[in-house]
Amino acid sequence: MKTYLTKLLRHEELSSDETRQILLDITEEKYPSEQIASLLAMLQLRGVSIDELLGLRQALMETGVPVDLSPYKPIDIVGTGGDGKNTFNISTCSCFVVAGAGYKVAKHGNYAATSVSGASTVMQQHGVVFKSDRDSLLRSIEESNMVYLHAQLFAKAMKFVGPVRKAVQFPTVFNLLGPMINPCRPAYQLLGVANLEQMRLYVNALNRLGIRYAVVNSLDGYDEISLTSEFKIATPDYEHLYRPEDLGFKTVSQSSLYGGDTAEKAAKIFDDVLENKATPAQKQAVVANSAAAIKVMEPQKSFEECVSIALESVESGKALGCFRKFLEINR
Repeated sequence: MKTYLTKLLRHEELSSDETRQILLDITEEKYPSEQIASLLAMLQLRGVSIDELLGLRQALMETGVPVDLSPYKPIDIVGTGGDGKNTFNISTCSCFVVAGAGYKVAKHGNYAATSVSGASTVMQQHGVVFKSDRDSLLRSIEESNMVYLHAQLFAKAMKFVGPVRKAVQFPTVFNLLGPMINPCRPAYQLLGVANLEQMRLYVNALNRLGIRYAVVNSLDGYDEISLTSEFKIATPDYEHLYRPEDLGFKTVSQSSLYGGDTAEKAAKIFDDVLENKATPAQKQAVVANSAAAIKVMEPQKSFEECVSIALESVESGKALGCFRKFLEINR
């Protein structure tokens, strides 16, 4: 580790092979926590490079539990979190809207770090039991079009850095890795980021990984399409800045997307959207993100067509039907 720390003190970047080896060594408990904390602090102060990020990702994937869902070509819909907006579970709700539209979804998620309700939180609010055995996962995606992959069951190396991450009390490179380590290696991804700097980082990383993707950011700091401001979408083919009105939506207030101060309140909004009982702002935010996900998989379709598909999934009850079937399988 001394060699790596010395390079960072000299403002040099580490190679992907070096960061991969660092994490493999951490899982073998070769370094004291003080050295790991120093490494994380220096990377955070300077900003992680693409190679450094991808090397850590490679080690996490190598030491994790793999899930082969490649025949289904699923999409993952995920946000980086940490935007401080405390919205209800827009990305997770969008997963069931997309599933209701007939697409396969493999959602990788965890408990929230900064908000009241993360993806795993809202799942547990509905009695979901997290599973990692192949038969359960295959049944879920085949019968409900949706499978949930709780990060702590799959990313085994994370437990070795957990105590240090908790002790340093600042965001680290591992906060950036969550959206990149879905164990099924999805064919498609809709990734929400909290700022344009993160957008550039993920676009470069996802281009290297060869995933069909869209990275989205609302310019007022949401890690999803919030419809509270203009939003940017970056894909392998284009980058475009949209106004909500460009897609037939109205600009909504930030307060209209607030998830509440308890996990129970956030889960109630989640249910309201799928039951088509939500406020227009709540419903439209989910539909907008669902449409963006559908467009990743169906790039030949117009955004307006994708919005219509997502709306139909909600209003016909298909999204709710997928959710109920998912709960039947996963409780």
